[in-house]
Amino acid sequence: MTAIIGSETRMAAATTKRILFLAPQSTYRLQPFLEAAQRLGVEISIGNDRCHVLAEQWPVGPIALDFRDAETAAQQIYAQTQRFDAIIAADDHTAVIAAKASRKLGLPHNAVDSVYAARNKYVMRQLLASSKVLSPSFKKFSCFTSPHEALAHVAFPCVLKPLLLSGSRGVVRANNGDEFIAAFQRLKRLLTSREFFDVEDAAAREILVEKFIPGFEVAVEALLLNGRLQPLALFDKPDPLDGPFFEETIYVTPSRLSSSTQEKIFLASAQAAAALGLKHGPVHAELRLNEKGVWVIEIAARTIGGLCSRTLRFGTGFSLEEVVLRHALGVEIKSFSREAQAAGVMMIPIPRRGELHAVEGVNEARALPGIEEITITAKTWHLLVPLPEGASYLGFIFARGQRQAEVEAALRAAHRCLQFDIRPTLPVED
Repeated sequence: MTAIIGSETRMAAATTKRILFLAPQSTYRLQPFLEAAQRLGVEISIGNDRCHVLAEQWPVGPIALDFRDAETAAQQIYAQTQRFDAIIAADDHTAVIAAKASRKLGLPHNAVDSVYAARNKYVMRQLLASSKVLSPSFKKFSCFTSPHEALAHVAFPCVLKPLLLSGSRGVVRANNGDEFIAAFQRLKRLLTSREFFDVEDAAAREILVEKFIPGFEVAVEALLLNGRLQPLALFDKPDPLDGPFFEETIYVTPSRLSSSTQEKIFLASAQAAAALGLKHGPVHAELRLNEKGVWVIEIAARTIGGLCSRTLRFGTGFSLEEVVLRHALGVEIKSFSREAQAAGVMMIPIPRRGELHAVEGVNEARALPGIEEITITAKTWHLLVPLPEGASYLGFIFARGQRQAEVEAALRAAHRCLQFDIRPTLPVED
């Protein structure tokens, strides 16, 4: 499939638009949006809570914001002398800030409550249940609750997850009481660690326990156009995600599922977005399929995480970020068709905790048929922390081919070539 998104390749200098991109220090999403803005002739400013770290990376000086409190950060954006034509967020937390700031500035945005619902898994579950969207049954507990007391209110198998974290961080399956208590205590250590001391939202110290839903998992990337869901991509996740942790590895698109099944997936995604009240901008949804139907696991008011968007090319080579920028600025998007080639990405998992000393086999892996690129994002001499406590990957492998099976095989072959020298370190007290 080929199509042209918009007729112009760059916006005229006389009508240069300015985007504010809100990005935490840990995000992978900065560079793709900067590159997209440069291709479109859009000026981009970065809003960040660690501006001294980013100052040398960006042509436009970053804006210092207090991400600890969304209302404070939104007010800081409103107080800026420069004005913005749109605000885009890198993750769930900054999406709430973007909605609040856009409301103050009169820019197109989702309702703040809707964006917060997409961030808070408990609120999301409540809204999905009240709208009769197929989703897991659930209970909420403070992490300070005795796990033995909580145990009386859950059934197995179940999944424990923090309310405000993403990327499978803190998500643990429990099949019995002993596993539940161990998982609950593990999440409490995570949520009361130094990292979360400054988080003012009480939900940051709460745990959602929901029924484990077996089945094949997929991910939907889409845009909401005045409340209408416009699918952009459907990713298959060929590796089973059955626990005890839920580290995602391979995404492949287009999906190998039947057209009728794909339509059901898109319908469930649209129903989930409507249940939360989302109407504008990018959404990323995670769903599972089994004999009972299509289950909505999560839906987020943002684009796909990591560097996974590199798998997507629209029209004559436009990136996902270019599509999102065009939509945010009200620039016409004539078609959402993608190239016909299959594409995939492997998020390289961290196998164990330790300090990364070296990566070998990268050149050998890059030389394999179908491999487009290998990006090692982990830094040597830095500490690696695997899931469920960790929040990053070793890197990303990208592949393209005529068929989905070829892409998947290439990703697995490249991963087998890579060798990571990870050495133990002494534990650090929280």
